[in-house]
Amino acid sequence: AAYKPSPTITSANYTIEDHPHLASGSMRDLFDAFRKQVLAPDPVVSEEFLKLYVAYKAETNFVDVVPQAKRLRLSLNMPFPDIDDPKGLCKDVTGLGRWGNGDVEVGLSSFDGLPYVLGLVRQSFEKQMGNGAYE
Repeated sequence: AAYKPSPTITSANYTIEDHPHLASGSMRDLFDAFRKQVLAPDPVVSEEFLKLYVAYKAETNFVDVVPQAKRLRLSLNMPFPDIDDPKGLCKDVTGLGRWGNGDVEVGLSSFDGLPYVLGLVRQSFEKQMGNGAYE
């Protein structure tokens, strides 16, 4: 198909099909399990597919997922010193130019890591919901 520039493209035009790493296989299975858990606990959470990542937001993005070949790179939208990460898996990406919002980065590459990583995501979500800024 020929490329036709369109001035009216919005993020809503992107879907899971725009992310080749999520087309099929193990990353797709892992992503499906991840998104189900992230969307489940609270009806305020929405999912938005963007060109380079998938955003999960309540009032604003609390976690962004950058699909990669061998893992999902998660960007948690909270200050790095605030994350409770006993396993030390999180990276401080404050001030580094990366896709996604947030200062905390963590990779998810297997189902084994899912419960722990979801706990980290939950911290970002609860921090956002509990900050009172929008009440």
